[in-house]
Amino acid sequence: MDRRNFLTAATGATAAAVPLVAARPHAVGTTDVIRLRSGLDALTALDASRGGHEALERAALAGATEALDLQKRAASQRIRQRLFSVAANYTASAAWSAVDARQSDRALTHLNRALYLAGMAKDPVAELRVWNSHAMLALHRGEFSQAVDAGQAAQATAITRRDPLFASLAHARTAVGHSNVGDRRGALRSLGHAEDALAKAGADEPRPSWVAFYGSAELLAITAIVRDEIGDAAGAEAASHRALAATPQQFRRNRALATLQLATAQLHQRDVDQACGTADQVFALMAGDPLPGRMRSYLGDFFRDLITLAPDSTTAREWEDRYRSEWSQAQ
Repeated sequence: MDRRNFLTAATGATAAAVPLVAARPHAVGTTDVIRLRSGLDALTALDASRGGHEALERAALAGATEALDLQKRAASQRIRQRLFSVAANYTASAAWSAVDARQSDRALTHLNRALYLAGMAKDPVAELRVWNSHAMLALHRGEFSQAVDAGQAAQATAITRRDPLFASLAHARTAVGHSNVGDRRGALRSLGHAEDALAKAGADEPRPSWVAFYGSAELLAITAIVRDEIGDAAGAEAASHRALAATPQQFRRNRALATLQLATAQLHQRDVDQACGTADQVFALMAGDPLPGRMRSYLGDFFRDLITLAPDSTTAREWEDRYRSEWSQAQ
């Protein structure tokens, strides 16, 4: 296999995170595992800032290929399993990038592969990661019952019994699924379970970098989504404000999504001027990079709601011009 740095395709800065490695005659060991895991951290940081895109997806798949190649020369069965785990997480990173870029067919292929590799690794954290992304993909595809099923599959992974933070994430994802199938009671019940579990989670527990996005801020952002979906726009607005106040600056894509959810909640309360002003902030937050496909899709949802609720508003027409201009630049 070509031993050039597999992150070159993503960005020069990301590529620097993983050094060049020549083919080694000796057995593969812990050093190789650590090196490959550092590449995962670099991709996670890139995703948090820019969102999913094709170069990130390609880099992640190259990392998975290298991990699988190295496991053939592993020094022990333990190292083989750790490399399977690394491969599963790289493949899950590629899948998530495709989900965020709204490339659902590719995402589904990657997720199914990642689930197989997580099973080979006997890695329940990777399994939960895959089911979490499966739930989000199902929502994007309009398969709301499958989103609930995927959230419940995440709840059933072994890690949720050991670490309440992962249990909270699984319950939160299930809540979104329930809200989309019209199960208000189920949605609120799952949100309650997510809040209870997160309150028990230790902040200093060692966890992989991909889950760093999840905490009180993300749960508030998910709460806003659920509240809006079940018809509580005022509750969604309040949760969105709290989510934005708590979301770290480095999670630029997540801040933009929370801002858009805030705008949507304001719009659903017929506050058109404020909603359009809030939605404008999304473009400012993501300035300098193309908008990820998922964000563009949500902006399209906001626009459709805007012209439905306020077709004759001067503010709405001005925002439509801004939206079309930004959309054309995102192609």
